[in-house]
Amino acid sequence: MRKLFLLTAAAVLISTGAIAQSTTVTTTGTGHAAVVQIEPEYRTRIKSYVTEHHVRPVVTKEKIIVGATVPSDVELEAVPTDWGPSLTKYRYVYSGDRVMLVDPGSRTVVQEID
Repeated sequence: MRKLFLLTAAAVLISTGAIAQSTTVTTTGTGHAAVVQIEPEYRTRIKSYVTEHHVRPVVTKEKIIVGATVPSDVELEAVPTDWGPSLTKYRYVYSGDRVMLVDPGSRTVVQEID
């Protein structure tokens, strides 16, 4: 009986995960440790935006990476609404051919879109 309950619970969790993957963005974690997962179609849309709008990359002494704090002298850009409604709470920085999503409150990079 216990084995059946565990199998049923696992099936529910798997089906819930499949539903979550159909959304634009899934955020996991709390605070500064949040990780943003973006569907491939939106990744393509973001890369196209940067290319089409000739976004100028920022240059910093240190490489901007996920989990790092973006220096205060780097201007954070507003995320366009067509990147998905779940992303508009973030800002972005274009650096080294990569778009970095940034939590504007902490200036922490939460996702890299390469």
